[in-house]
Amino acid sequence: MPQELLYQIALTRIPLIGDVIVRKLLETFGSASDIFRARRRELECIETVGSIRANAIRSFRDFSEAEKEILFMERYSIRALFCTDPEYPQRLHHCYDSPVLLYFKGAASLNTARMVSVVGTRRPSAYGRRICRQLTEELAAAQVTVVSGLAYGIDILAHETALQAGTPTIGVLAHGLDRIYPAAHKGTAVAMMTQGGLLTDFMSGHLPDRQNFPKRNRIVAGICDATIVIESGLQGGSLITADLASGYHRDVFCIPGRADDPQAAGCNHLIKNNKAMLITGAADVLQMMGWEEQSKPPVVQRELFLQLSDNEQKLMLLFREKSPRHVEELYLLTGLTGSQVAEALFKLEMQSVLKSLPGQRYELIA
Repeated sequence: MPQELLYQIALTRIPLIGDVIVRKLLETFGSASDIFRARRRELECIETVGSIRANAIRSFRDFSEAEKEILFMERYSIRALFCTDPEYPQRLHHCYDSPVLLYFKGAASLNTARMVSVVGTRRPSAYGRRICRQLTEELAAAQVTVVSGLAYGIDILAHETALQAGTPTIGVLAHGLDRIYPAAHKGTAVAMMTQGGLLTDFMSGHLPDRQNFPKRNRIVAGICDATIVIESGLQGGSLITADLASGYHRDVFCIPGRADDPQAAGCNHLIKNNKAMLITGAADVLQMMGWEEQSKPPVVQRELFLQLSDNEQKLMLLFREKSPRHVEELYLLTGLTGSQVAEALFKLEMQSVLKSLPGQRYELIA
């Protein structure tokens, strides 16, 4: 039985120790096993840990649940993705409360170049269903991985349309991988395991309880470059996902609806309050995200007359390969921190090397 994986799973089982604190501990000790081997005094010195949490770590002995989970994973070919794993969704690293451990069953990559979540009401109108199918087909044609929550309505329609279009689609679950909820979507879920995948941060045995869905929604929002809302009331999971995406500095898009339509009230509210950008189809998303197919701009030998820092040179190399680029691409491809990227972008913009575009994008000035 893999010892490090045993410690990683056990780390998520310790009372009072959540994802944010685990990440703090990993910054100091480097691995889950080293956290368990640390002395109480060393643990107490970590910010936000203190004596009570240090005692909880030192006194933890119940590794049996972790052992059972590993056996379950081996039996059903489930992968555990710890936050230090290179296959862990890299976009989640920019979310302060992202799960340190994920369980994944599927064939798709969780780090494709283009990922968008499509969410909405569980009871879409005929218009909402038509828009969802059309938009998802167009996203699939642009090689965008579609993410949703496998729920009734817009979620399952987006998954099914992506499958029919032959593009990967990821379902994020609010329970363990020992079940599918709702059960009516089992056939679609099985198909997704070979053309996409199922993802959760819940161990087997966890039921789809009400409090689990906001946790699920933070993954739906954080794993993607953008979130699209298609029909939503003023309350519900879709608006929670949109708020989370905005908080993670992701782009949020909404299909507008009639002013007197309750099913469009949530989308109209987000647009009216500048929390989302109005779109009428996937073409708007592709344009705002800078994903339109276009010829590469000519390479300009700017080093002849500009003195660029190391970070600025890293960004320039990326922009010469493709322009425009979304700011999230720069985080992922350079490995720089958010503040380092922001500083380099600002200086390049001030030197008229780059110009900013809508939707957190930047373009090389020829």
